[in-house]
Amino acid sequence: MNEAQVADFWETHPCGDHQVGGLKDDYLDFFDRYDAFRYAKEGHILGCLDAIDWRGKKVLEIGLGQGADSEQIIRRGGEWSGLDLTNEAVDRTRTRLGLRGLPFDEIRQGSILDAPYPDDSFDIIFSHGVLHHVPDIATAEKELRRLIRDDGELVVMMYAKWSLNYLLAIAVLRRLGLAAMMTMGMRGSGIYAEHYDNAKQAGLGEYLKMSNFIHRSTDGAGNPYSKVYDRAELEKDFPHFRVTRTYKRFMYAPPLPVTNWPGGRLMGWHLWAHLKPR
Repeated sequence: MNEAQVADFWETHPCGDHQVGGLKDDYLDFFDRYDAFRYAKEGHILGCLDAIDWRGKKVLEIGLGQGADSEQIIRRGGEWSGLDLTNEAVDRTRTRLGLRGLPFDEIRQGSILDAPYPDDSFDIIFSHGVLHHVPDIATAEKELRRLIRDDGELVVMMYAKWSLNYLLAIAVLRRLGLAAMMTMGMRGSGIYAEHYDNAKQAGLGEYLKMSNFIHRSTDGAGNPYSKVYDRAELEKDFPHFRVTRTYKRFMYAPPLPVTNWPGGRLMGWHLWAHLKPR
């Protein structure tokens, strides 16, 4: 597993693009549809952003997606810069902010493994749903510590290990479902067909090992790398930081119809963490 594979996947599968029918010619319409979808489904994000004091802070966002959270941070007073591994995310975010007339410091295409910024550049580094896709998290963590000021804060959202999605939907239901499909020779369509083809190529037993299946069960069957976290895993992977607060949000566990049901604070899929530099 390497960064090039991760970049290739996200360059061709921009985050959330397929969920709202894809970007065509009308950027403003696309961004409006995307934001409406994102914050209707994951409305907790806005509340979590509201709880952070962005005003006058030098902010670096790692991983930009469609620039939705970027816009929210700027509107809340952050002096924002953005870094993404893919040109597609950089171009879309730059277009969004330009069309909205929003001020920002800069947007760069590059890697958090070798970030193009001087030491001690930022008060807040924010990353929502990105760092769990970085295979070389040790190098990324050292770069994050280099970039952040001693009195700064790292705010991240990672996929949660102690969640209904990981413990039941991914670890049990989806694996049992795929095994049944393979046994009956039912390829299905869409993402089911992709899993079916992956399992045929890798061998069902190998594909269903959690060390492999977790990658293919978070952001599509072609996703090359994902990891799940709890507080202990955060402390292990971020030794140059002190975890000051964690909280979970967003009940989500397909194929179970539980999206946004109560219980997200206990078994939610999104683990938010605030970390201070050591």
